Amino acid sequence: MNKLLLIIDLQKGFINDNTKEIPNAIEELLNKNIFNNVVFTKYINDEDSIFYKKLNYKGCMSLEDRNIVIDTKNYKIIEKRGYTALNDKLKDYIKDNNIEEIYLCGLDTDACVLKTSIDLFENDYNVKVIKDLCMSHSGIEMHDSIINILNKMIGKDNVIDVEEL
Repeated sequence: MNKLLLIIDLQKGFINDNTKEIPNAIEELLNKNIFNNVVFTKYINDEDSIFYKKLNYKGCMSLEDRNIVIDTKNYKIIEKRGYTALNDKLKDYIKDNNIEEIYLCGLDTDACVLKTSIDLFENDYNVKVIKDLCMSHSGIEMHDSIINILNKMIGKDNVIDVEEL
């Protein structure tokens, strides 16, 4: 079975005290070589983005803040300019590689992980969120709230712990 590990926005601009443990945990999973397909997403923000214009969000505008904080090991990196990672490049990757299951992890649970997982679910992809490999930069309470929402929105069987892999 072709499985994809989709690592969402593991970038310097999203690392703080709440999220700092997630990169090492994801890197440990990568080193187990469980997945035959891995894709990283990279959020790009600039002065033309809706996030800057309407929310005055200035994160991930510098090249340094956009850097992925673990070794990508030459896996594919898909840039995105919104919350969801489900863009044409990811859809093409999924189709071209006959992906049957998509496992999400990364940052932020309350934004990009949430939106991407729901979009994948609504587009009939078999998606699983690895809840202990996701976190919100706003903290564990926000993360846990979104995990509860995801249990309802995509099904509790699709929200898993890393030990279930």
